[in-house]
Parts: sequence; structure tokens; C-alpha cells
Amino acid sequence: MTEQVSTSRCDSPLLQAFVDNRLILVKIAARITGCRSRAEDVVQDAFFRLQSAPPITSSIKAQLSYLFQIVRNLAIDHYRKQALEQKYAGPEEEGLNVVIQGASPETSHINFSTLEHIADALTELPVRTRYAFEMYRLHGVPQKDIAKELGVSPTLVNFMIRDALVHCRKVSGSRAEAMTANRR
Repeated sequence: MTEQVSTSRCDSPLLQAFVDNRLILVKIAARITGCRSRAEDVVQDAFFRLQSAPPITSSIKAQLSYLFQIVRNLAIDHYRKQALEQKYAGPEEEGLNVVIQGASPETSHINFSTLEHIADALTELPVRTRYAFEMYRLHGVPQKDIAKELGVSPTLVNFMIRDALVHCRKVSGSRAEAMTANRR
């Protein structure tokens, strides 16, 4: 496969320097990443960054230094990311043998029972408090947005969420004590 480089001139002198020195930039990136195809990706990322960069009117030597530094930094970032991914990656088959902690039927029953009690505890709360708690804790809606929707202050929403959480903890705590007493 032959490589074709556009012979048209770029608007920016920096982009023109990039196009003129593309092969050198790929070689620099390949030395760092250890792979030509990854180096091509790095150089392409550099090109996209340069397109949105402010125009540089310095000497050609300064522009080349700037280009080399951008490609070098991106290649190092790419290499570090790749090393991190390899550190934590493994064959897909390894994931099939992962032991799930607490996956016994008894633990599943206890967890399901606890969730049922918390759901019951939430129904005991005032509607507005339950709504604020569910929107914040389950749906991730910011407290200020909940406050606007309910027409109250963010501080009141914070107190409603806190009260709901205290109530749920109290119910789950009393449930745990009852279960412990039943085992004796």
C-alpha cells in the first residue's frame, strides 16, 4: 500500500510543517509506542489538536520543536495508557472463573430481604422526602435540581435526604438485631 500525501498547501504554516514532516513525526512516535500503527494514531491525534490550536508565527525551527514536543507527549501518554490497560487486562476466560463474594443462597436471601425492608421504610416517609431521597441516591439528580423541582431550598433537600437515610439505617439496623435474636 503506497502512502499518498496531499501536495496542496495548508492555510497555517504550522499545519504545513506538520504535513511536510509527517513521516518523521510517525517515526518519533513509533520509537516511543513500539508500534507503527499506534504511532499513526498518535500523529493523527496531534493533527486534530493542531487544527484547533491558535496560529503560531514563530520561526520554522520553533514550529518543528513544537510539533515534535506535541507528538512526543501524546506518544508518552498513549504508551502509559497502554501499559496501564495491559496491567489490568487479562484473557476473557479469567473473568468466567471469578468468585462472587457472598453469592450463597442465604446471603442472597438476606440481601433481598434487607432491600425489601428498606423499600418498606421508604414508603413510611413523607412523599416529598422519599422523592428527594430516590432522585438523589438512585437517579443521581443534583440536590439543587431537586430543590428547584420541589420549590424548596437546597438546604431543605439536604436535610430530607439525610432524614431518609437515617430512617433507612434505623430500619435496617433494627432488622439486623431482630435477625440476630431469632438465630439464638
